[in-house]
Amino acid sequence: MGKRTPFYDLHLQAHAKIVDFADWDMPLHYGSQIQEHHSIRKQAGMFDVSHMGIVDLLGQDTQLFLRRLLANNIDRLSSGKALYTCMLNEHGGIIDDLIVYKIADTMYRLVINAGTRAKDLAWMKSQIVSLRVEMIERTDLVMLAVQGPLAKEKLIHCLSLPGIETIQQLKPFTFIVLGDCFIARTGYTGEDGYEMIFPSSEAATYWQACLLAGIQPCGLGARDTLRLEAGLNLYGSDMDETVTPLESNLTWTVALQPTDRDFIGRVALEKQLKEGVKRRLVGLILNGPGIMRNHQKVFITHRDEGEVTSGGYSPTLEKSIAFARLPAITTSQCFVEIRNKRIPAHIVPLPFVRSGKKMVTV
Repeated sequence: MGKRTPFYDLHLQAHAKIVDFADWDMPLHYGSQIQEHHSIRKQAGMFDVSHMGIVDLLGQDTQLFLRRLLANNIDRLSSGKALYTCMLNEHGGIIDDLIVYKIADTMYRLVINAGTRAKDLAWMKSQIVSLRVEMIERTDLVMLAVQGPLAKEKLIHCLSLPGIETIQQLKPFTFIVLGDCFIARTGYTGEDGYEMIFPSSEAATYWQACLLAGIQPCGLGARDTLRLEAGLNLYGSDMDETVTPLESNLTWTVALQPTDRDFIGRVALEKQLKEGVKRRLVGLILNGPGIMRNHQKVFITHRDEGEVTSGGYSPTLEKSIAFARLPAITTSQCFVEIRNKRIPAHIVPLPFVRSGKKMVTV
């Protein structure tokens, strides 16, 4: 038996298929993964993401600490704003990707991945050293993501929070605190929506309110196909400590300005840029039969090859799509080895889908 979020019994009541995910018992789907996927693209759905780690950092040196810890520059943040970034090791490898929220000049909130939780906490603690920073893991809180084009409308009508209508004014990567509920306009689906953090004692209250508003429960299966269509990396598949952001379609998350910000991994990234990045993460659409899966070989020429890092079926495009890490050479055609056969595919820019619209030609 794995760890369970406070929503666990509610998942069972909704007839969820429970699977192990990063040592957590989590819902894979509630009957139809495809239906859940389309509910997010066309209406609204909700995900229990309480397996993610929530960490609050407080103290006079917190901003100084995060300027060194993270590859993106938190100097860009004012209170009420958020930033997506990677946390790197000295070699530029990705320890984790995360979102950091600025609550005040001396207080920030980080949301980290479930599978890297213990590693992340140990790494951050080791980097604090003598700085005046207090790190608090918020195990008293849960996280519920409500995503889809109708998410805003449904949340405003179903949550009895004073000021709930103000979420209409939230811009992407901003947040507001209403009572004991932290609401951010962020997500992992390529659709508009919100991620809400609130006390675990309120889990059933929020879940039932969303259910009554017609917000469909969605599991990890739909979350994965949605993020794949949206061109969003998954830690452990598309990136880890063996690759840098420059090799993972995440160059935009690295802030090399100002030049005096000595963040961990900077020297390695500058060296890689100077020498030339040898690999890149790209999108693939399969042109023949079959489904692309993680770790399948991708052939560009007789000598150059790469590997699928994430692959599957796209319900929106009705085709097999994938991310693949390939040699950084210019080409638009390749072959994917599926069951000992080389099936043609073509390379496309990411994302595949944004806000319900197809961004690529199939």
